[in-house]
Amino acid sequence: MAKDIEVAGQGEFHAKDYHDPPPAPLIDPEEFIKWSFYRAIIAEFIATLLFLYITILTVIGYKSQTAAGDQCGGVGILGIAWAFGGMIFVLVYCTAGISGGHINPAVTFGLFLARKVSLVRAFLYMVAQCLGAICGCGLVKTFQKAYYKRHGGGANELNAGYSKGTGLGAEIIGTFVLVYTVFSATDPKRNARDSHVPVLAPLPIGFAVFMVHLATIPITGTGINPARSFGAAVIYGNDKAWDDQWIFWVGPFIGAAIAAFYHQYILRAAAVKALGSFRSSANI
Repeated sequence: MAKDIEVAGQGEFHAKDYHDPPPAPLIDPEEFIKWSFYRAIIAEFIATLLFLYITILTVIGYKSQTAAGDQCGGVGILGIAWAFGGMIFVLVYCTAGISGGHINPAVTFGLFLARKVSLVRAFLYMVAQCLGAICGCGLVKTFQKAYYKRHGGGANELNAGYSKGTGLGAEIIGTFVLVYTVFSATDPKRNARDSHVPVLAPLPIGFAVFMVHLATIPITGTGINPARSFGAAVIYGNDKAWDDQWIFWVGPFIGAAIAAFYHQYILRAAAVKALGSFRSSANI
């Protein structure tokens, strides 16, 4: 396989043994005539439905046990974090080859900013993720009517003692960790350089979700996924969940944007490479 040529400086060239995929077009009309496009949207819907179903059931099960006075029973915060991180690991592994395994509008937004997906695909992914989240929470409410409303429906809310600024900051930083991990785990340059070390991309992504939940469950219940927060708020229907809803959209989108910029323009030096390529072309 022929190696690409990467511009390093003034007239210097180095071979690279990896290929960056071309930037996705803003709008790609050919996507609409491909079954793989619609299959990917369905995969995002089902994956997000399953994600919310399992994780919200875990949250409500834990709260129902502690409310009954069994403070040492149930999975605890550690178990809830494992449920979220473990489901992301499983679902990303299952859907990565079909849709990319986003399962999160913030991840989709970050990849869109990095030109990894088209605008149309990003928008329809987000719609599918939100609908999947609503359906997943709806299933939980159907099967757990006795406990659903009583224990908060798994909805994200800013916990007592924390300001909205603190909650927003927690969501920004938490989502940055997640989206930065997504970029790093799927970076073609890293995969080529460390090809002797088999890296299963869903594993670090799942661990990132797990670690962020450990840190931010006491603050916001941990959103870092607007679809997760939106679906739970729609089915639960509590005023407090809706009052705080903006935190779980603005925070993750800002965090995703910062992660995309940091990875693409600082770590991968996309702007410097583009300028170097332009200068070398002008000198030919």
